Amino acid sequence: MSLTVPPDLMRAAESGPVGDEEFVACVRESLPYAWQTVSRVAADLATSGEEFADNVLPPPSEAERGQLLRALASDAIRSSLERHFGVKLAFQNCHRVAAFRPSAVDSDTYRRFVSTRGQLLNQSPELRDC
Repeated sequence: MSLTVPPDLMRAAESGPVGDEEFVACVRESLPYAWQTVSRVAADLATSGEEFADNVLPPPSEAERGQLLRALASDAIRSSLERHFGVKLAFQNCHRVAAFRPSAVDSDTYRRFVSTRGQLLNQSPELRDC
């Protein structure tokens, strides 16, 4: 299961649409490692003049790796995080998440990061089983 949904949030979802704030709070509580990683790269981006900021450190355990994969593989979770932090997220391997400024999505830097070449160049034997 990706998220631990509080009963009141589940009832709200059963009754109709749920706002981003409530959903993002559920993500933050359910996937703390993923939340911390995305928060960190978004904060790094906000304080830099760069087009993007990224995380290159592998998660400390399979549990944290799973959180990151669940967060970034879910369209709903990923897009909610992007709206919350005001960034475009990109993901390689099992841990390299990057936050791009929305204006950088049409940049050569973004296209290189999300390209098949970029994915291949980010491979190593240590990451084969991640």
